[in-house]
Amino acid sequence: MMGLTFINAIVFGVQGNAMRHLGRDTPLNQFLAGAAAGGIQCVICCPMELAKTRMQLQGMGEYQVKSRVYKNSLDCLVRIYRKHGIRGINKGMVTTIVRELPGFGFYFLTYDCLTRALNCELDDSFIIPKLLFSGGMSGIVSWLSTYPVDVIKSRLQADGVGGVNQYSGIMDCVRQSYRKEGLQVFARGLTSTLLRAFPVNAATFATVTMFLMYSRADEACKPQEAAPTIQQPSSL
Repeated sequence: MMGLTFINAIVFGVQGNAMRHLGRDTPLNQFLAGAAAGGIQCVICCPMELAKTRMQLQGMGEYQVKSRVYKNSLDCLVRIYRKHGIRGINKGMVTTIVRELPGFGFYFLTYDCLTRALNCELDDSFIIPKLLFSGGMSGIVSWLSTYPVDVIKSRLQADGVGGVNQYSGIMDCVRQSYRKEGLQVFARGLTSTLLRAFPVNAATFATVTMFLMYSRADEACKPQEAAPTIQQPSSL
């Protein structure tokens, strides 16, 4: 939970700063700022998801081992680092980046387009339902745009658990998965992912947006400091 909070802080912080550097608030800039945020958070996201995958697969099915190897996520990453180094704890980084760049680009682009179309304003009595809907749909669009890549990423990160190595690389994983299970393999688990994505992202975006709206409204209401002469307030 703390990890997800940290990732969200990075994502929204980087996206906001990227938008300020890009200047104009356009759909393309929203996509680029979101992609930048997604790319940077991969540094944290990839090792976290690797640990999560390895913890979930302990003692299960083809990955079954005689005893539990990892005590917790941190112990998992430490053990992987000791055995495989930096490359080991960043296993799946390429597919994570390929997933996150367009995924977060569409994430922020969709939210921006929907909030504009729904005319979300602070004094709107229906602003919270509108923000929840926009955030939820943003999460769904994001996952729909990148889910097949996520399937491959998860399989690569799971590969090697219990000493079982099946794939030599990304394309080999794609070929083997398609040959054994067909096209439907790239949508396996999509329904449950989308059902989880809507409420999680609805709450996330609505909370962040309302906080920023009220913060900016409070700043706008603060009285200007007294000046020795009457003059026009300078713009910030």
